[in-house]
Amino acid sequence: MEPLKALLLLSGVLGALAELCVVPPIHSQLVEKLGQHLLPWMDRISSEQLNPSIYVGLRLSSLQAGTKEDLYLHSLKLNYQQCLLGSASSNDNSDCQTKFSAGHLALYLLALRANCEFVQSRKGDRLVSQLKWFLEDEKKAIGHNHEGHPHSSYYQYSLSILALCVHQKRVHDSVVGKLLYAIEHDHHVRQGHLSVDTEAMAGLAFTCLERFVFNPDLRPRITMAIDKVREKILKAQTPEGNFGNIYSTPLALQFLMTSPASGVELGTACIKARASLQASIQDGAFQNPLMISQLLPVLNHKTYLDLDFPDCQAPRVMLVPAVEDSSPAHIPEVISVTLKVSSVLPPYKQTISVLAGSSLEDVLKMAQNIGGFTYRTQPSLSGPYLTSVLRKEVGDREFWQLLRDPDTPLLQGIADYKPQNGETIELRLVSW
Repeated sequence: MEPLKALLLLSGVLGALAELCVVPPIHSQLVEKLGQHLLPWMDRISSEQLNPSIYVGLRLSSLQAGTKEDLYLHSLKLNYQQCLLGSASSNDNSDCQTKFSAGHLALYLLALRANCEFVQSRKGDRLVSQLKWFLEDEKKAIGHNHEGHPHSSYYQYSLSILALCVHQKRVHDSVVGKLLYAIEHDHHVRQGHLSVDTEAMAGLAFTCLERFVFNPDLRPRITMAIDKVREKILKAQTPEGNFGNIYSTPLALQFLMTSPASGVELGTACIKARASLQASIQDGAFQNPLMISQLLPVLNHKTYLDLDFPDCQAPRVMLVPAVEDSSPAHIPEVISVTLKVSSVLPPYKQTISVLAGSSLEDVLKMAQNIGGFTYRTQPSLSGPYLTSVLRKEVGDREFWQLLRDPDTPLLQGIADYKPQNGETIELRLVSW
């Protein structure tokens, strides 16, 4: 049998099995509202705000944004390729390393596949080489004895392997081996907490590698790792139906929809997750563009693995901007939010007055304006990321955790979470 025919047959078999994890349709109006949330973000084309995940999510969804999509992809190409080609001509890629993480570049490669483009020519070779360089650098950081950790995360490591795989670029066995070892020995687990997002992304990467048989010597370990990832994700399902939490559920479903497994447990788990997702969508829980872009493909029965052979001619419904509410504006009430930081000396605690509906970032800004409080952020694909609080900088393998008093971690970032009246929010510097 010809290799391509064998590959297509294998993909068909896996696709049939993947139907065991079926996400029943959600009302089209709810899906459309999710897509409408992305439209304003597609007008933000500064280098710091461009997000390839938005483009990928729309192209794998049942929705389209017309010429806005074309303009957004054009802006992505200008932003990423000019930087990389510029650094190549000057033999200095330090600026691009600072500007783009491996996750940024990997998502950009996925965006190209979403437009049915393979990376080719000198530009494409440069992109692939840059991402492979990232992986090699991360592999060295992990170390020969697996005692170290990647500079970024195993999530970005997995995403990078997936991006190269859907472009049919082989990843060296030694690079794949590091991810296999991490999944086999739970090296990516933080403080005993399983990251469902990381598990799901690793599972997608392994499934892609298994389909294309890029690493035949590792195939038995890859197959076993896929089974282990599926088992851990299913065990992580909450009584409400989420895999981990509501925001890790879309990626978990993407993996489970491609997982070649049978049994009632998988189908039941996916239906239960769908019910939780619908309730959360109706409650307006999905506002962040990155989270929406991971959810939209699931609602169209698609995953990132559909980018290996994307259907760029599939009909999609045209999005129109949401109609603004013309009812008379009401004056929002003023609420009080207490901000607490115990990771510095002396500890900080202050009650801040803001308008109802303000984000946690608005609270931080107000505290800084009042005086006695400072903070800094850096942009990320999921929103502003805290790097300094009260002049206390994050160190290696540290981050500022957001908690609602007494000890409940927030699932959203500072730009998305909206505190309620009387809440106490703690910023805590933690290691992982």
